[in-house]
Amino acid sequence: MSLTNASPEQAARAAKISSRTLATLSTDARNAALDAIHDALKDSKEIILAANSKDMEIAQKSAAGGELNPSIVKRLDLSRKGKFEDMLQGIRDVRELQDPVGRVDLRTELDNGLVLQRQTCPIGVLLIIFEARPEVIANIASLAIKSANAAILKGGKESTESFKAIATVISRALESSEVPNDSIQLVTTRDAVDPLLELSQYIDLVIPRGSNQLVSYCQKKAHMPVLGHADGLCHLYIHSDADKDMSVDVVVDSKTDYPAACNAVETLLVHEQALDTVLPSVASALMAKGVVLRCDLSSKAALSKHLANEQVLLLQDASDADYATEFLDLILAIRTIPSIDGNPSSAVDAAIDHINTHGSHHTDAILTSSKEVADRFCNAVDSACKFWNCSTRFCDGMRFGFGTEVGISTNKVHARGPVGLEGLMIHEYRLAGNGQTAAMYGASGGRKFTHKKLAV
Repeated sequence: MSLTNASPEQAARAAKISSRTLATLSTDARNAALDAIHDALKDSKEIILAANSKDMEIAQKSAAGGELNPSIVKRLDLSRKGKFEDMLQGIRDVRELQDPVGRVDLRTELDNGLVLQRQTCPIGVLLIIFEARPEVIANIASLAIKSANAAILKGGKESTESFKAIATVISRALESSEVPNDSIQLVTTRDAVDPLLELSQYIDLVIPRGSNQLVSYCQKKAHMPVLGHADGLCHLYIHSDADKDMSVDVVVDSKTDYPAACNAVETLLVHEQALDTVLPSVASALMAKGVVLRCDLSSKAALSKHLANEQVLLLQDASDADYATEFLDLILAIRTIPSIDGNPSSAVDAAIDHINTHGSHHTDAILTSSKEVADRFCNAVDSACKFWNCSTRFCDGMRFGFGTEVGISTNKVHARGPVGLEGLMIHEYRLAGNGQTAAMYGASGGRKFTHKKLAV
């Protein structure tokens, strides 16, 4: 990794050249580079955390002055429980994954001695633009090297000291490997984003990680494809037959495990028959964790009957805007889902309609004892991840077994959901013959294709 002050075009051109070398390296060579990065970061933990503390001090002052969103401060903190260790483990996990390059998934004999095969190959050069989250540098570096992609990283000013420290450590580690230093670059040039987004001749894919504003900006300005999600407006629907204890555990975890994460639940949908049976216990557990509940009329009325007076006084009225808001904080909007014609099972359609109307196609979950209802929900909800009876927080590359992730995509093409190694690969076709020409086939040539499927 090079911590470069080169111009955006110079950096992009160098990355493109390096990507061609990287694509030829063996699995062992790429794995050795990951080992070197892991060990170097582990040995430099104190230096990196000291740099991170400087960023945190500035960020906390900015947040106190209203200049920075508190959720960004949380994402910035590398000293948060287990975060540094998770970063290191992510590198190890990626290193142990099967090499994704050159996997053949189709072989066809077009004719005797003319064989077509489809196999995976790197995308080429990735541009990753991120806010806060200094661990992104290590995540991206490990995934890029393992997948044989070059990567250019541009971090936000709030994590300047952190990513300089991490980049310096990784750069030194790569000096002892076969991986070209320019294949992983951290651009420090100010105002580099706009020029980089125009360099489609060198950069193949943009992956923005940060706020809605950042992602939307990249989607509008980029001259190349953009992979990512603008919002993490996740829902959890409690159906009429949901188990009360399970609902408490799953909802509390979905909201409070890490409220600033894009996979934290933001809207709780509750079947009207669960307002008096399940919701009070869920609400009480959430409030014990400091969650502010913004309720519609029906849910507020039900909770007012079951909660203690001091809890009822803390309930807030929800506005229409609350159901379209990614709070990234200990705030949860609650909406009642009515039965249609008195049929409880029909209510799932109303929940689906709400999610497809207000959601961001990220992660949505249902709590129900009915597989039929759960299947209906999962088939109809238009999201990258649909969960049944479990927390939305499971939407994560590490938890999915991808080692780590470059981000979560709500795109309808290429990769969707948490994007790990598989999402950084594309396909190419290779055809091997022995002198055949296209003119040999068809009406004029006389030869016919066999199109025989072969074992992979």
